[in-house]
Amino acid sequence: MSGNDWIKEFPGAVTVCDAEGRIIEMNGKSREVFAADGGEKLIGANVLDCHPEPSRSKLESMMAERRTNIYTIQKNGKRKLIYQAPWHEGGVYAGFIELSLEIPWDLPHFNRDK
Repeated sequence: MSGNDWIKEFPGAVTVCDAEGRIIEMNGKSREVFAADGGEKLIGANVLDCHPEPSRSKLESMMAERRTNIYTIQKNGKRKLIYQAPWHEGGVYAGFIELSLEIPWDLPHFNRDK
């Protein structure tokens, strides 16, 4: 295994955009999840163009403010954790990453503070 090869078959969808919002990378799961929207053909598209209002405006302000957004959704009978966060290269803002992970309905929670 070399470099970032592990991400290709990672079971969560990983979508990466640059500082201007252009999608620059999608792993296999991301291409599968967004197949109906073009899958791999989305690479080079602006991520903002992939979101209708009010999601587009929310994402635009998150990118401008470079803030993280974390939430869960239910879609197609599955529950998912969505984690959207800025990424940096050499300490310089480089864009946003979205992780979409399927999670069980009865997700255990452990308090490690005790």
